[in-house]
Amino acid sequence: MGAAAHETGSRAGSDFYARLPVFDHFSQLTDPRLYMPAPDDWVLGLSDIVRSTSAVEAGRYKEVNTAAAAVIAAISNKLGTSAFPFVFSGDGASFALPDAQSDLAREVLSTVAAWVRDSFGFELRIALVPVSAIRAEGHDVRIARFAASPDVSYAMFSGGGLAYAERRMKEGAFAIPPARPGTLPDLTGLTCRFDEIRPERGIILSLILLTGSDADTEAFNTLVSQVLSLAEGQEAGRPVPEGGPALSTPFKGFDLEAKTVRKSVAGLVTLAKLAGLRLAAFLILRFGLKVGGFDPNRYRHQLVENTDFRKFDDGLRMTLDCTPALADRLETLLAEAQRTGIARYGLHRQDAALMTCFVPSATRSDHIHFVDGAMGGYPMAARALKPAM
Repeated sequence: MGAAAHETGSRAGSDFYARLPVFDHFSQLTDPRLYMPAPDDWVLGLSDIVRSTSAVEAGRYKEVNTAAAAVIAAISNKLGTSAFPFVFSGDGASFALPDAQSDLAREVLSTVAAWVRDSFGFELRIALVPVSAIRAEGHDVRIARFAASPDVSYAMFSGGGLAYAERRMKEGAFAIPPARPGTLPDLTGLTCRFDEIRPERGIILSLILLTGSDADTEAFNTLVSQVLSLAEGQEAGRPVPEGGPALSTPFKGFDLEAKTVRKSVAGLVTLAKLAGLRLAAFLILRFGLKVGGFDPNRYRHQLVENTDFRKFDDGLRMTLDCTPALADRLETLLAEAQRTGIARYGLHRQDAALMTCFVPSATRSDHIHFVDGAMGGYPMAARALKPAM
């Protein structure tokens, strides 16, 4: 499809995402009518932790998830809103913005990469790729909006453009260097205050499903529908219990949040305030106290509904609480699809899930929560995928 068939910035502008139709049944994700072409003058921002599986194997999966979610938190804080297309992939994150905001995106990516390097010793690969350059290579970037709840929607990507851009980033194209040491992004609201979530049905399954070399769209979409049908049955469900996950003790994981604060005299004051807020939040949630406009029961309900545990970004990703028998059936189904060239897949089984939260304001209902497997999740599922690629 040529560039002339796509909206330009003058027609689409920055309200492209706001004007997209919103669907609320995840099973609709294969409907091509829900995906609209991103304007030609938009850019994709991408990030990926180099050697993330080694970090996961060393038990640093919480740090990996935090570093990945930091990209989304920092962009959201800079924009003043989370109403833009983004996707969290466990060891990285991607987003789309108008070209007019490309300088903002470049600055945020470089500062987050510097923070990730300084705080965790990880190399965060980052890139900014024009949508027009992706289309010039024969790929497309199409975006839809899935309403996980009445308060939060998440972007879905199709067309192959995001996957192509990620490949090019890993080859070194469109690279952005990290900022100087000591640079700190605004990560207000990035929290990790819940314990690991134990499954109710047996295991936590991380799943990645991509199109195969010989697949046509109809065959792949049929496979996705089969997977979703199994995942929405009695033997599987979202990996977050109805009442929300259990709270950690007040200062468990505080070291991660402390890394978001500048090391200075003013930073010590901020750190003390942050510690006080953590303690207050623990007491309020632990004892169900209503304070001002905050209702802990309502917050927990919103948390469960707002959780991002399934997505489509040129492939299906899900984190499920399921029975071992269902995981076996899914693996049998996907192995056959891979054998016939319809799909490529990666699975990883573990005994807990992990939640990373972005809560700019606890009194607002649009807080967002990312879930991944607690023992490797999407990065380990991706490693299982690699031999088939």
